[in-house]
Amino acid sequence: MDNQVRVSRSLFAFSIFYGGMVCIAGVLGNKQVALGPLSALGPLVGLGPLAVEAGIFAFLLLVVVSSAVAELHGRTVATRLVQIGFVPLIVSILLSVIVLSVPAAADMEPARRDAFALMMGGTPRIWLGGIVAYGISQTLNVTIFAALKGREGGGLLWLRAGIASVLSQIVDTLLFVTIAFAGVFPIGELLLGQMIAKVLLSAILVPPLIYVFVGLGRRLDRG
Repeated sequence: MDNQVRVSRSLFAFSIFYGGMVCIAGVLGNKQVALGPLSALGPLVGLGPLAVEAGIFAFLLLVVVSSAVAELHGRTVATRLVQIGFVPLIVSILLSVIVLSVPAAADMEPARRDAFALMMGGTPRIWLGGIVAYGISQTLNVTIFAALKGREGGGLLWLRAGIASVLSQIVDTLLFVTIAFAGVFPIGELLLGQMIAKVLLSAILVPPLIYVFVGLGRRLDRG
């Protein structure tokens, strides 16, 4: 009799979604976005208007999904999801390097060619920073979320997710900016501005989204 491993519908769906967000986060990071009224908080602490790389929105979805998986299936499964996420992340970087090294077609529009190279290009330090920051911050998010659940039980889902996200985003910013840009230019203001922006977005977006994903996961598993 063949042994069959059954994967819940929620874990299957969330795993596919997670892999997609891992790949798209780096692409979206090429655009800096203003934070509307929140941008005005920057000058209050001696910085310029707050802005953040658009990749943060995909990254926060990674945080939400890994937390939802930890809530529904436990810390071990969520940690494994984060580990498997290295595969699409590293493969997408390698594919970018290969595609950038291959000559463009002669009839490709120069403006399109140059724009593609600008968006998809990067330095080894930026790629390394992304890989390290992803692994440590996402693992930290799952660890903190699971630890708070063990202490608080099944309640306060929004608070557990928010705290885990805020702390993991601080670590993510410290790691990525330091690895990618330390010694290239002064990083103090960049670190502070990115931390403030990511903490605010984590506090605003993650608490409601965690209920959406946990609720969706439970509905999928009941179906």
